[in-house]
Amino acid sequence: MENQVLKIVYTFFLGIILALFVGLGIRTFYAPPEPPQFPTSQITKANPTDEELAEQAKQQQEYERAFQAYDEQNSIYNRNVSTISLVASVALLALSLLLEKRNRVLANGILLGGLFTLLYSIGRGFASQDTLMTFIAVSVGLAVALFLGYRRFFEKPAGGRPETTPPETGADAS
Repeated sequence: MENQVLKIVYTFFLGIILALFVGLGIRTFYAPPEPPQFPTSQITKANPTDEELAEQAKQQQEYERAFQAYDEQNSIYNRNVSTISLVASVALLALSLLLEKRNRVLANGILLGGLFTLLYSIGRGFASQDTLMTFIAVSVGLAVALFLGYRRFFEKPAGGRPETTPPETGADAS
C-alpha cells in the first residue's frame, strides 16, 4: 500500500516538475518583451501651465503608443511560447508511449508532464489572443486525450486478449 502511494506521489511530482521545466526553460532562453515605463513626471501643481499640460499629454500619448506596440509584441511572444510548449508536450507524450512497456510509473509521470505542458500551451494560446493558435492547441489536446485514453484504457494488449491475472495453481484452482 505504501509503495503504491509513493508511486502516485512520484508520478504527480514528475509531471509537475516536467511542466515547470518546459515553462521555465522557455522563459530562460526566450525572454518576453519588456513593458514600457509609465511616465514618471506628473504635474503636482494646482494650476499647471498650458505648456506643462501639453507636455504631459504628449508623454501620455507616447506611452500609449509604446504600450500598444508592447501589447502586440507580447501577443506574438505568447503565440510563440504556445507553439514551443505544444511541441514539447507532444514530445513528452510520445516519450511516455515509448517508455510505457518498460517502466509504467516513469511513463505515467512523463505522460502527466506532457498533459500539464499541453494545458500550459493552451493557456498561452489564450493569452496570445490568436484564436487560430488556441484552436490548434485545443485540437491537439483533444486528439492527444482521445488517443491516450483509448491507448491506455481500451486497447487490447498484443495477442488480442484482454489483460487477465495468471491462472491460479495448486489446491485452490478449480
